[in-house]
Order: sequence, then structure tokens, then C-alpha cells
Amino acid sequence: MPPTSSALWQEGAAIESTKLVSAGHFDEAEVRRLLLDEPARHEGCSGTRKLQDNISDLKAQIAANVKGIQLIKSLITEFGLACVHRYMYAIQHTAESAVRELMKTTAAKFGPSPLTAVDYMDDGTPIALTVSIDRASGSATFDFTGTGPQVLGNTNAPLAITHSAIIYCLRALVASSIPLNQGCLAPISIVVPPNTILNPAPGLAVVGGNVLTSQRVTDVVLRAFRAAAASQGCCNNLTFGTGGKDEHTGEHRDGFGYYETIAGGAGAGPGWEGQSGVHTHMTNTRITDPEVFEKRYPCILREFGLRVGSGGKGRYKGGDGTVREIEFRVPVQCSILSERRSRRPYGMEGGGEGAAGINLVVRRDPDSGRTDVINLGAKATTKLGAGDRVIIQSPGGGAWGAVEA
Repeated sequence: MPPTSSALWQEGAAIESTKLVSAGHFDEAEVRRLLLDEPARHEGCSGTRKLQDNISDLKAQIAANVKGIQLIKSLITEFGLACVHRYMYAIQHTAESAVRELMKTTAAKFGPSPLTAVDYMDDGTPIALTVSIDRASGSATFDFTGTGPQVLGNTNAPLAITHSAIIYCLRALVASSIPLNQGCLAPISIVVPPNTILNPAPGLAVVGGNVLTSQRVTDVVLRAFRAAAASQGCCNNLTFGTGGKDEHTGEHRDGFGYYETIAGGAGAGPGWEGQSGVHTHMTNTRITDPEVFEKRYPCILREFGLRVGSGGKGRYKGGDGTVREIEFRVPVQCSILSERRSRRPYGMEGGGEGAAGINLVVRRDPDSGRTDVINLGAKATTKLGAGDRVIIQSPGGGAWGAVEA
């Protein structure tokens, strides 16, 4: 998760497709080449810090797929292939019907004019959306014309990211309880102009698109449907580790890598307050337990709690963000990849904005004993020594409705 990449090759292993298992044999040599040797060929780049962890993860995923195959075969044996297919298609049809009903209801509520929304990345790049609904059929077109051009940084989002954000929002908006599946997109046409931040040219950096721009697309879709104020709009991607290619000798050294996304404030809506300290939308991971974190990594978790007062003020308050402070016991390279550091999460219907996030480093001079507090900005990589700390204050959510007199 490099915060300052501008090309795909700077973001680690880029694998279009490879066969992991042949005739029951796991191709460990090919995995080693793809994850360790190939990325390290590029100037300034390194292979995986701990190959054995990657191999263990891949084998676990293969085992899960094998179990899934066994269960599907058992289902077919018990009920027959035709019956299984019938239910598979029925699940998709149910999702399609639910989305069509959502579109018809939305059109009846807001009238015949298209729904529109726009929001901006921290660098000023607009994410623009126009939703045109056919009131008779319940079909809709999500048109992102007006979205800004692809960028030199890494917040470009491959086309699949926009599709994923839309299907997520549709599933959240439908009134019925349905399993998430491709049927949700059957009534939807998606238009994303090429060479924009949501449809970049091949080879451009995209690592921030998955974890940052996806959040902005989600907020824009929900804003167009007037469903909720902005949530924290960021995954607060914190990474640190040691090892990799030695900058002096060029030799590989085993080390470790740690990556987490950090909770923030959720946006409020018509009738509810935003939740505080939650993983919103695409921030869909569970954070490591403090006891496990401190046992497995050379760190001390100094603070992890709510950032009180960071949620927007309004009739329904936005959720508060969090404060996460980590002290390192050994030298590490630490990176932060974040958004909503210059543009605050918006409120709706007169509700106030949530607080912007801020990323700080506290450096300790071992000779003088002096400590300096430094603002890292939204996207940065730095080397920290033993006793240095990183403090991430995540954004709050926007409020809904004006404060009642």
C-alpha cells in the first residue's frame, strides 16, 4: 500500500493470472518468483517481506475453495443439477426485482428529474454522478460523466471498483433482505468515461482507488439517493514493517509487514444518528485485538478510543471518529494512505460537517530528549525509530438535518 506510487509496478506484485495447483501440486516455486523475485527487479522496489505468510494464506484459500467445491457437489448429488440451477437463478431474479422496485419507489418519491450528486477528493478531483430512472421498468443508468481525469497519484480506481460500490449501495438501499449477488446490477447500466479517475488507462497506479476512491463513490451514490450524509470517506490505511531488499547491499532480508484499516464516524440519516468508531462501507475489516497486536508485533498501543466531538452537529449527529496511537519498539518504515484530510465529510439537509482526519508522528531525539510532533499529511512514508509514535485521528461522519431551535 505505497502512499505515493504513480505507476502500477511500484505497487508490488501485479499478477493477471497464474495456475497455483496442477494435479494436486502447489507450485511454490512460481509463487516465490511472482511475489519475491519479480517485484524486486524494479528500481526502489522490494519483494514480499515474509514469503511464508503469503504461501500459508494462499494454501488456506485453496483449501476453502476445495471445501466449497465439495459442498456444491454434495448439493447437486442430493437435489439434482436442475434444481440447484433453478435456485441459483431465482436468487438473482429476486435481487433484480428488489432493485427495480427500489428504482420505481425512488422515482415516485423524487420526481422525473435525474438524481445528481458530486463530491471531491482531497486533491480536488470531482466524482460526479447522474442517475436516470425509467419509472415504468425500474431500470436506471448511473452516469459518471463529469468525473475528473485520471491522476498522477494512486487514487485511480479500476472500473470494477465503481461497479462494486454501486452494487453495495443498492444492497444497502433495498427494503427487502436479499443475499448480495449480480442480480442487483441487472437493471443498472453504468457509464464511466475512459481516462478518468474511475476508469484509468492501464499501467497507472491504483492502490488508493480500492481503499479511498471507493469510499467517495459510495458517498456520492448515497448522496444522489438522499439516503445519508457522508461517512468518514476513508479507510485510514496504516502500514508498517521491516525487511525486504536491503537498500545498501540489495540482498533480501526477512522481516514482517502489518496493515490495518482504522474505524471512523458514520454519516447520519433521516431518523438516525451516525455510529461512532465503526468501519464504514469499504473499511470492511476487523481491527486486531490489542493483546494480539502487542504480542505479535514490536509495538505498544498507547491509545485507541473515540475522537469525541468529531461527528457533525445536527438534528441527527454524525458518528465520532477514532484516535489510534502506536509506539514502536524497534525501527520501522511506516506509511499512511488516507483521505478526508483537507475536505470534511459533508452533512445533509442542513446537518453539519464531520471533522477532517489528521495524521501525526511524534519523534523522540534520544540525545536531547526533545520530542517533535509532525503532521504527515494524507499520504506519506517515513522511517521511525524505537520510541517514536504515530497518531491517526480518523474523520467523523456528517450530520443530518439542522439543529432544532
